Amino acid sequence: MKSVKKVKKSRAPKPKLSKRAYAMPFSPIRKLSPLADEAKKKGIHVFHLNIGQPDIETPREMFNAIAKFREKVLSYGPSGGLLDLRLAVADYYRRVGIDIDLDNVWITTGGSEAILFTLMSVCDPGDEVIVFEPFYTNYIGLATMAQAKLVPLTTKVENGFHLPAQARIEAKITRKTRAILINTPNNPTGTVLTEEEMYILYKICKKHGLFLLSDEVYREFVYDGRVQVSALSLPEIQDQVIVLDSISKRFSACGARVGCIINRNKKVMDEIIKFSQARLCPPTIEQVGAIAAYRNFDQYIKPVIVEYEHRRDFLFKGLQGIEGVYGHKPEGAFYTVLRLPVRNADRFCNWLLSDFHHKKRTVMLAPANGFYSSANRGMNEVRIAYVLKEADLRHALDVLKVALESYKD
Repeated sequence: MKSVKKVKKSRAPKPKLSKRAYAMPFSPIRKLSPLADEAKKKGIHVFHLNIGQPDIETPREMFNAIAKFREKVLSYGPSGGLLDLRLAVADYYRRVGIDIDLDNVWITTGGSEAILFTLMSVCDPGDEVIVFEPFYTNYIGLATMAQAKLVPLTTKVENGFHLPAQARIEAKITRKTRAILINTPNNPTGTVLTEEEMYILYKICKKHGLFLLSDEVYREFVYDGRVQVSALSLPEIQDQVIVLDSISKRFSACGARVGCIINRNKKVMDEIIKFSQARLCPPTIEQVGAIAAYRNFDQYIKPVIVEYEHRRDFLFKGLQGIEGVYGHKPEGAFYTVLRLPVRNADRFCNWLLSDFHHKKRTVMLAPANGFYSSANRGMNEVRIAYVLKEADLRHALDVLKVALESYKD
């Protein structure tokens, strides 16, 4: 009988993931969700103050329009969005005093895609975009996908997270700088940039030939008689202004995933549409609903603004009774960043879900360090989204007060 020779196993190379994949961050807003799910399994009620998911009802007109959709085939739509929706968006902007034509509007799959397509259109790999931190945390992931580099300038809670001086902004500009990215009203701080601040940005972008990317998703939500100054109203740099927008918060329709890009520069729009064509088209059914929502905008939005302002006032009155909490009363949106009497807000937010409850209730907050790209910033801060009705906010404040009194840092 012949002996069988042993075959030496070859060490075949294993496939590797991209550096981009490893660089993508987890969402600081959603990363604690498994802990929240475990708490709920134990019968603990979790007040979600961690995410901008309003409990205000979506316009009924939106659902009615979707229910009446009677096409026999749900076919591809135009890459730049349904004509009627683009017209509705242009009409909405004209009603708020901004002159926009149909050709200035492309519809996207949510505001996130609007940001991504814009970054990919204005930046080559390694190009830089100046941003003011704390900022909407998904900017980090979207910039990573676009292979653009965010260059942060830190703002301070002591002055309501308003912009630093013009000289400090200009000091960040290099030969690789392509744009400045702003968000007004701001997520996570609630800051509304003033007319003077917008004028400073206008001067910088004009002087250095930069794009001004303006995320204006929360445009309506400004309080105490303030007015949101849209980047679209700035003179002389109209070709350099790209506004990023969405129906998610305006119509309490976060799951619809309908956003848009607004720009008056035909060359820019001709390039952006290429990215839209590569992903074929935005979702048709949700666009049908969005058309109806925009047509009923005036009737819907006014009581919503009043309700959010009331929630803001109620929250900050309640926070005054919690020792060691510091923050500025937000001027818009429905968020605020608070400094807590803890050394590490990440650990505190974990503890709230894993080891604490008060009367079978707890709160879920978003650690604010995830809204900075500079190291070791926001370590004792959290973002709170006041998207719950007054009764729920009252219970959440009671729980937070007891939690901070009980927590051993």
